Amino acid sequence: MTALLERLEVEHPVVQAGMGGGIAGAALAGAVSAAGGLGTVGIRGPEAMRRELRSARERAGGRPVAANLLVPFTRREHVDACADGGAVAVVLFFGFDAELVAALRERGIVVLHQVGSLEGVERALAEGADGVIAQGVEAGGHLDGHERRAELLPRARAPARGGAVLAAGGVARREDVDAVLAAGADAAVAGSRFLLTDESFAHPLYKQRAVGAPKTIDTKLFGFGWPARHRVLPNEATERWAGRPRLTAALTGATSALGRVLPLEVAAGRLPAAQRPWLPLFGPAAPLEGAPDRLVEVTPLYAGECVRHIHAVVPAADAVRELAGARG
Repeated sequence: MTALLERLEVEHPVVQAGMGGGIAGAALAGAVSAAGGLGTVGIRGPEAMRRELRSARERAGGRPVAANLLVPFTRREHVDACADGGAVAVVLFFGFDAELVAALRERGIVVLHQVGSLEGVERALAEGADGVIAQGVEAGGHLDGHERRAELLPRARAPARGGAVLAAGGVARREDVDAVLAAGADAAVAGSRFLLTDESFAHPLYKQRAVGAPKTIDTKLFGFGWPARHRVLPNEATERWAGRPRLTAALTGATSALGRVLPLEVAAGRLPAAQRPWLPLFGPAAPLEGAPDRLVEVTPLYAGECVRHIHAVVPAADAVRELAGARG
């Protein structure tokens, strides 16, 4: 067991990605942690995040849970929410904020920073992160880099100088975890495998479309308010617009300033209801359980390339056991 896992008191080298927008809530994070992995609650408003973290800890029987914070949407109140909610670790993504790192560490929280480049690794560690998550371009959701996981991970280890290095992207099976550990990572981070679990709050049609899907798309289409690249499954929106990158880039760029001033709750809650296939003003919120079925065609269906290797929706505990194999 690595020093990081011992410090976090995690049994298996398996971390569930903190899928935001409501997909990774207390039910999923709690089930993953209860099974010996590290469950992660995705970003929400501070009060909701505090509640979800506390509930996740209860569901996990007191085992450790983590929180995911997207830097562009993080407020200082999130630090208190993570600490009060009992998060042992926070994963930062998509931006840098040395003061945020310091504030989290002052509260005794381990800070991991997900990055997609060697430059990102160096900056995250220089700003005080306890470790990094090297994200390969094959990962689902928002993307920070252009390299495959197997290319980035060895390069990320050198500047870490003893700091923790985890790896994300393409982790769906035990052999993927084995490959990550053999390459020197402390643990593997899996998103799509936990997206396709009973406890994930993704829309059932979204899950159905993701199981065994042969194709994903690297695009900026769903960038209203956050014009970053992301990997998604095809739907009506991508079929209509993803082949016109210049036009969609211009439109999302023009609206990004407006989107950034919207509260997270509005961007994730009200905006999707207004989206239509013919209007390329698509926000970053994925469709959740209970949402109208039509939203599956106009919202991002985040998924990594590895979904082609996932053939069933299973309980999160089974997914942990599948990834961890027979390790003690």
